[in-house]
Amino acid sequence: MRRAIRALQVRGDDGMTVAEYAVGTVAACGFGGVLYKILTSSPVISLVTDVISKALHIGLF
Repeated sequence: MRRAIRALQVRGDDGMTVAEYAVGTVAACGFGGVLYKILTSSPVISLVTDVISKALHIGLF
């Protein structure tokens, strides 16, 4: 039994970091896709256009 426990302790988690990076990459791609759809939607584009338009027409002095 002690030999089995030692074998598990020595082995470590070598493959876990690759799996964590894969899950993180998939999550980041999914978040990027959702963010892209939101930012390219008509209401957001018109909102940004209105804000920029009003900012350029405001006099500083």
